[in-house]
Amino acid sequence: MFTDKANSIFKEVIEKYHVIDTVDQEFSNPYDSKSQAIEHLLYRKCWIDTVQWHYEDIIRDPEIDPIAALKLKRQIDASNQDRTDMVEYIDSYFLELYKEVAPKASATINTESPAWGIDRLSILALKVYHMHVETIREGATAAHKAACQKKYDILLEQQVDLSTAIDTLLSDIENGDKYMKVYKQMKMYNDDELNPVLRGGK
Repeated sequence: MFTDKANSIFKEVIEKYHVIDTVDQEFSNPYDSKSQAIEHLLYRKCWIDTVQWHYEDIIRDPEIDPIAALKLKRQIDASNQDRTDMVEYIDSYFLELYKEVAPKASATINTESPAWGIDRLSILALKVYHMHVETIREGATAAHKAACQKKYDILLEQQVDLSTAIDTLLSDIENGDKYMKVYKQMKMYNDDELNPVLRGGK
C-alpha cells in the first residue's frame, strides 16, 4: 500500500527533526529526486509541515517580541507557499503515473486530489507524534496523560482510516473508476497584481 511507505517516511522525518529539535536546523533529503522521486517529495513535504508545526508553537508565545513575531509570520507565509507547492508536485507525480489510464465512462471525481489527502496524512503524523509525547511527558498529571491517551487512540484510528481512503482512491484511479482533475493554486495574497495592498505599493 502506498500509505505504508508514506507513513513510514513521515515517521522518519519527524523523528529526524526532533533529534536537534529546532526550526533553524539544516535540511537534508536522504532520497534521490530522480530515482526515488515520490520518496523525495514525501520527505520534503513532511519536513515543511514539521518545521511549520513548530513555527506555530513559537508564534503563540504570549511574550514573543513583536519584531520577532513579524519575522516569524513571514516565515510561516513562506512555509505555507512551500507546502502548497509540494502538494502540486506530488499531484503532478500521480498525474504522470496514471497518464495512460483511460477513465471508465462511469468514473467519478473525488472531493480532493491524492496529494491533498497526503497533506492531511502528513499533518496527522505530527499530531500522532506529539500527542504520544503528551501521554508520557514527565511531570504531567495522570489525568492529563489519560486524556491524551484517549485522543492518541482516536488519532491512530483516524490515521488508519485516512490511509485506507487514500489507498482506495489511488486504486480507483489506477483502475479507471476515479479520475484526477487538479486545479492549480489560485492564492491571491502573495500575488503583486491580485493583493490590493501589494499592488498599491508599486
